[in-house]
Amino acid sequence: MKVTYIRVIPILFAFALAPLAIGVIIKVKASFAGRKGAPLVQPYRDLRKLMRKNAVYSRSTTWIFRLAPPLALAVSAMACAWMPFASVEGMFSVRGGFIFIAYLFGLSKYITILASLDTASAFEGMGSNREALFSVLAEPATLLAFFALIITSGSASFWDALIWGQRSGFTEYGVVPLLAFVSFFILALAENSRLPVDDPTTHLELTMIHEAMILDNSGPDLAYIEYASALKVWFYLTLCANIVVAVLSLKGWLQIAATFAIIFALAGAIGLIESIIARLRMKKVPDFIGSAVAFALLAIVLEEIL
Repeated sequence: MKVTYIRVIPILFAFALAPLAIGVIIKVKASFAGRKGAPLVQPYRDLRKLMRKNAVYSRSTTWIFRLAPPLALAVSAMACAWMPFASVEGMFSVRGGFIFIAYLFGLSKYITILASLDTASAFEGMGSNREALFSVLAEPATLLAFFALIITSGSASFWDALIWGQRSGFTEYGVVPLLAFVSFFILALAENSRLPVDDPTTHLELTMIHEAMILDNSGPDLAYIEYASALKVWFYLTLCANIVVAVLSLKGWLQIAATFAIIFALAGAIGLIESIIARLRMKKVPDFIGSAVAFALLAIVLEEIL
């Protein structure tokens, strides 16, 4: 039972700190714009405010629209439950678990797209079409990047694929895991609808992607969606942090402290990127996502050569 309690820690960290990571991104963007910006805890306040409001539903919507937000939150939470945190194993870990995780996020996208189409809105249908296209492009990059970690660690277990650095480090595997790290960081931007793929703060409906899909959501439903998005960002940041910690072969309390530091440093890096890089034109987004595929393939090739 003691081990079970310990394995709950990663998902508790995700629920407690995911909005804070979003707050760091917002704070960095405000600083680069020369503004004081909202406090780091503003995402928590926004979620609380939304939970206190009543949801408004269009007459064209069905039970699908009402079911999608809590289901999206549940799916994101389940994915975070698989993610280890430093030396603490996630709640679940089986061989080939990375495939299950990849398609968990696919399920979240699917139900969100269904809900947006359920509104019978032309704008939400347009956003759903773009989201589906970019998700199809990101899928091979996700699987290839996971595969690069698997062949590096020699194990198909999600846990083993992320803690191999406790047994050996950078001197043995070189740049292979770092290339996988770059691939996952690109995916973190693309899969979470961040710049340069999408602008989460845009108000131009013709250029929206993810935001266009949730135009009709309000109140607690919107809170569920925002929380699910924060958990997804936390998942990718933790994944990238685990790779860096493995490369450095850190252990013990130093490993835990470094994981926290890297997560929020990467959140700051996202804020920096969104401050200095403009949004890509729609036809350039596939090239950006394709670069994640290229880095993952290069990691696999180098692993075979080395």
